Amino acid sequence: MKSIPLTESVRQSVIDNIDYAIAKGGLEFKIVKATDRRNIEQNKKIHAMLSDISAQITHYGQTYSVDVWKRLCMAAWLRERNEQALMVPAIDGNGIEVIFEKTSKLSRKKMAELIEWVYAFGTNSGVNWSEQ
Repeated sequence: MKSIPLTESVRQSVIDNIDYAIAKGGLEFKIVKATDRRNIEQNKKIHAMLSDISAQITHYGQTYSVDVWKRLCMAAWLRERNEQALMVPAIDGNGIEVIFEKTSKLSRKKMAELIEWVYAFGTNSGVNWSEQ
């Protein structure tokens, strides 16, 4: 994401664009302080943990990549929070697509909660954590 200094002209442009979008209707905006997003250390930590899980756990007799484990853990964590991923029929009519927020969009607080959830899941599943 590109950072733009908040000058008066940028501020006015943002206001004008929001006013236009509101006039058109049906749009939602979310403004997030950059410091509220998950940080690089959290990203490294979760990927190291998911690598350990991927290398050590089989799920229904299958081993899965870090990316698959990330999706499995994220979906389970959301359910535990009483949130749900969006389940949508596939556009080609073959199956269901599961759509949820990317971890890169999580706040630091939510990412910390997810890391704790992954740690508990891995520990309860017998993962020997590396020092990554």
